[in-house]
Amino acid sequence: MDRELEEANCKFAWLKLACAEDELDSCATLLSELKVLLTKFPSMPPSFERTPNAVAELRLARAIYEFAVIFSIRVKDQDAFERNFFQLKVFYMDTRGILPPSPEEYRILGLNLMRLLAENRVAEFHTELELLPPRALDHPCIKYAVELEQSFMEGTYNRLTNGRQAVPHETYLYFMDLLAETIRDEIADCSGQAYDHLPVDDARKMLMFSSEQKLLEYISEIQHEWEVQNHSVLFHMAKVQPRVGIQAHQMIKRSLCYARELERVV
Repeated sequence: MDRELEEANCKFAWLKLACAEDELDSCATLLSELKVLLTKFPSMPPSFERTPNAVAELRLARAIYEFAVIFSIRVKDQDAFERNFFQLKVFYMDTRGILPPSPEEYRILGLNLMRLLAENRVAEFHTELELLPPRALDHPCIKYAVELEQSFMEGTYNRLTNGRQAVPHETYLYFMDLLAETIRDEIADCSGQAYDHLPVDDARKMLMFSSEQKLLEYISEIQHEWEVQNHSVLFHMAKVQPRVGIQAHQMIKRSLCYARELERVV
């Protein structure tokens, strides 16, 4: 084992120990150092040089990036999750003939699907789903994300919120909480256009808050155009007011002229 590989293995052991002791700052520092150290391995993508230590280097690098993905959930950093996932994805896609499958692969692929769903990036969700082999769809983590997406598209939001009790792994709870916020914002947008007002208790139930106080905090922090008066939530300020400007009038007039000219030609 060469010096860089031995050093990386030692630091990875320290990293896991620091994480177990909840030393998050030390974890972030060690993780950064490990990523720099990985750049010294000739077997890293995109070259994938077949050196004597290639399998050991790739296996260690994959484990480090898997750790980085899970650590980003622990510190609630969505941007870091996305960066680390795409760095890790290369190892899942391009080392199939070199390394055996990782036992963490489908859990992490499912977490990425949950991230896309929580961010309401449904088109990208389906793109990532299409890249998975058919057997992946039977894995509990992938199946869980797919069933949530179906409920999201159907608008059966109660099934989504109840799904928190059936997560395949505790790491999924972070994205379930983000998904609940996405659903709440979707319901809020629709409510603002569909109703003039609602009783506070009805609004609380519709937005899935456990207490009236949490609803009022949500209105104060997020929905600045809503008002609460006489135990009712008023949506009139949030409604989109149709308005036709001068430029729109000109475009309509021009379109009508084109239509008349087309009729003459025909």
